[in-house]
Amino acid sequence: MAKFELKLPKMGESVAEATITSWLKEVGDTIEMDEPVLEIATDKVDSEVPSEVDGKLIEKLFEADDVVKVGQTIAIIETDGEVEDGADEVETEEPEAAAQVEESVATAKETASADTSNEDYSDSARFYSPLVKNIAKEERISLDELEGIDGTGKEGRVTKNDILSYVENRGSQSKKATEPKAKSTEDKGLASAKQAEPVMNGDDEIIEMSRMGKMIAHHMVDSVQKSAHVQSFIEVDVTNVWNWRNKHKNEFQKKEGEKLTFTPIFMEAVAKAIRDFPMINISVNEDATKVIKKKNINLGMAAALPDGNLIVPVIKNADRLNIVGMAKAVNDLANRARLNKLKPDDIQGGTYTVTNVGTFGSIMGTPIINQPQVGILALGAIRKVPAVIETPDGDFIGIRYKMFLSHSYDHRVVNGALGGQFVQRVAQYLEGFDKNREI
Repeated sequence: MAKFELKLPKMGESVAEATITSWLKEVGDTIEMDEPVLEIATDKVDSEVPSEVDGKLIEKLFEADDVVKVGQTIAIIETDGEVEDGADEVETEEPEAAAQVEESVATAKETASADTSNEDYSDSARFYSPLVKNIAKEERISLDELEGIDGTGKEGRVTKNDILSYVENRGSQSKKATEPKAKSTEDKGLASAKQAEPVMNGDDEIIEMSRMGKMIAHHMVDSVQKSAHVQSFIEVDVTNVWNWRNKHKNEFQKKEGEKLTFTPIFMEAVAKAIRDFPMINISVNEDATKVIKKKNINLGMAAALPDGNLIVPVIKNADRLNIVGMAKAVNDLANRARLNKLKPDDIQGGTYTVTNVGTFGSIMGTPIINQPQVGILALGAIRKVPAVIETPDGDFIGIRYKMFLSHSYDHRVVNGALGGQFVQRVAQYLEGFDKNREI
């Protein structure tokens, strides 16, 4: 018999720790290789940790809501035979090895619970991750002040974004606290409205928002408050795109083993337009005094999750992909989103986002900007409509395939001319699509 240490796997260059949200297996349960053992969450994505061996779970080293660093041992699995070379293993017959495991476990727990703050945040009954505590220490936030921060995490947990948002607005809040307390009638009305709770009766059902649902709600409100949203709309004739895709989709499936949807064609047009208008591919710093011009074009692609929430995986360096590479990237991210298999790095680094509101029949929409980006494009449903067709011999009515593009942009840094020209250029690329193009 041997013991295998299940460690928190590396989830990307920018992810150093994760929170255990739930255990899928209990001590004594039999586990097969690649079977999920527990669920974890970062500030960006939820995922599962699978077992690397067959065996039986004999020890859980952390509980739900504990924060674990990448590489730390989170569970011990007893195996029947030898563990594969390179895996972490402790023979049950060796007392020294067993002692080393216990020491490793103790060190892991000590590291996870370490608090470098002078403030004794451990006196609180509320859970705070080491990252949140460190930020609180650096910003000299007292325990009482920390207790007053509304958390968007599981069971009201304060996340990194919650405390950073609080720190960002802390100065204005302190200023308001020192101002005279006299309020106008309008202020009192707003305060009353803000404090009002919804009225419920005995027939109403209370549904707890999921962790991701709370995060999305927080990000949406934060985006609306931060960016000056303006929209531009344009109707596009995509008949050439429609006919080309229908002509080649079966050939593409046989040749590449991938479905050819409209999404990669639209993404290709957006990437080209961003190259033409690079000031769309920017972000704004926290105090809105500087613009960061992005070198890479990383397109976010809004995708639906099994629980109904949305997530935005990112196609890195989208402008460097041909139609085959774009189709493979789109299909891969969409499939892994549906299976909850996205990694934290898959949803980071986006510089512009595209969302398809036409999936459920909407002809246009007014999407909310995905911070810290400054623009987002909504693709409406493709419709068969009668249209005026201009020819050298005169105009006539014909049947065309058309759709609306809805461009939301941050008017703090993107004016109407740039916002309108950008979406117009996307339309021009789609309308000028070469119907004789080879795959």
